[in-house]
Amino acid sequence: MAQAAAGFRVHSGWAAAVTLAGPVAFPELVDRRVIQLADPNVKGSKQPFHAAEALPMVQAEALIGRCRDSTRKLARLALEEISRGRDIGACGILLASGRPLPDLAAILASHALIHTAEGEFFRDAIRQTSRERGLHVREVKERDLYGVCLAAELRRSRADLDRVLTAWGKQIGSPWRQDEKFAALVAWLALS
Repeated sequence: MAQAAAGFRVHSGWAAAVTLAGPVAFPELVDRRVIQLADPNVKGSKQPFHAAEALPMVQAEALIGRCRDSTRKLARLALEEISRGRDIGACGILLASGRPLPDLAAILASHALIHTAEGEFFRDAIRQTSRERGLHVREVKERDLYGVCLAAELRRSRADLDRVLTAWGKQIGSPWRQDEKFAALVAWLALS
């Protein structure tokens, strides 16, 4: 069985996931899906920091903890499904360009930090469940994605990367948006 890697572009409550397998030089796209990371049965799970913003600190911490537990459970289930019948050895996660987050009180006091924290919250669920499975986790800032692909690791021209992405899109069919393309590129980096 060929080694495979999954790539994720994460949003609030969901992520685009693309899995590649085979040799790094010419990987094959073997799976594309949207995974849900917010449980509709857990109030506030799609935007936990927004939901916690007006709560007293103890209640805010409890709410975020409940949401974290349910999100990690969903991430585990998604990784199990993605891994079924495949030798997944690594995952790639696109990161935002933000700075490290302060404590919860400072996050809840700033609407901009609430948005940043929610992005990190869902990326962290993928990161932690991947590590629990023993996967190598490759993280790349989204703004650096093409630079890393072009120069450092895949050593391909932008035109060549675009040709490969177009071919994969034709192979897998719609939807093939920026979410899927970026998830595919970070999976390719993780495969390398």
